Amino acid sequence: MTTITPQPGIMDIAPYQGGSGHVDGVANVVKLSSNENPFGPSDAAKEAFRKAGFELHRYPSTDHASLRHAIAETHRLDPERIVCGVGSDEIIALLCQAYAGPGTEVIHTEHGFAMYRISTLANSAIPVEVPERDRVTDVDAILSACSERTRLVFIANPNNPTGTMIGEAELRRLADGLPDEALLVIDGAYAEYVEGYDGGAGLVDSHDNVVMTRTFSKLYGLGGLRVGWGYGPGHVVDVLGRVRGPFNLSHAAQVTAEAAVRDTAWAQKCRADNTRLRTWLAEALAEHGVPSDTSLANFILARFGSRAEAEACDDYLKSQGLIVRRVAGYNLPNCLRISVGDEPACRRVAHAIGQFKGGAR
Repeated sequence: MTTITPQPGIMDIAPYQGGSGHVDGVANVVKLSSNENPFGPSDAAKEAFRKAGFELHRYPSTDHASLRHAIAETHRLDPERIVCGVGSDEIIALLCQAYAGPGTEVIHTEHGFAMYRISTLANSAIPVEVPERDRVTDVDAILSACSERTRLVFIANPNNPTGTMIGEAELRRLADGLPDEALLVIDGAYAEYVEGYDGGAGLVDSHDNVVMTRTFSKLYGLGGLRVGWGYGPGHVVDVLGRVRGPFNLSHAAQVTAEAAVRDTAWAQKCRADNTRLRTWLAEALAEHGVPSDTSLANFILARFGSRAEAEACDDYLKSQGLIVRRVAGYNLPNCLRISVGDEPACRRVAHAIGQFKGGAR
């Protein structure tokens, strides 16, 4: 009998489940389960990807210099303090690999992104879940949960799947109140959807214990290429560079992301369309008796009276070719997360939920 066993914590991981993209027996479905940009990447990004096909025989850049400088120029950051990864998921994993481990603790909130817990357990550290206050990050609860074993504190701002966020003053209070050994990681996967928000970059510049993560998978429409990045103090970026694989991003991913981040006009258009359609969808669902918190991301969290009602609504939507996301795994069993699609998709899902609430089930 084999005695081969994985590291402690790994078998406690429930594998991550991505948003479904098909329904058995239903054609022409509309996928609203993964918070994707319904308008896709810009023409400039698509052209960069096409041209990259001529260089598939070449190894990619290992230092991501051109992409890092494009990110820095667009967001007015120091390129030497930017690290790129396979989605922001890899930056999260690298942070846990570098700073967590047996006997240490990593804090996340009760409705936080699943990868915080997964990456913590993968490195044999202890995940510590703290409550939110009405689906909003509670700084006091986080600070109360900190101990001498705390090494990382993850919060998404705006949060997924709630869509809520806290302001800069609260973020600063959190950063200032952490133990000396702990890093605050501000996950800004949805930061680009908030007009005028820097995702925490200012706090990174003023603190040596704050890291910001970002992604090209949402606003920039590059979920299929898996490109993310982090911005942090020099001492953290140096550490992550030592554990990061040398060829983690393909050449195609790097040049496409660079073209995407430089196309600020397309980003602004996608942001404006999302804001308009998100407001419309939330108001339309509210008129059908389905409330949601004010979302600052590219989805809304629709709340139902019970888990049974939420699941019945999800089943009805699937029968109509509309795929949304159940979020019981995020401690929100009576909710459905609905990505903001294009205008026809938003109208279809609002109409279908209206039919469901009206008894057409």
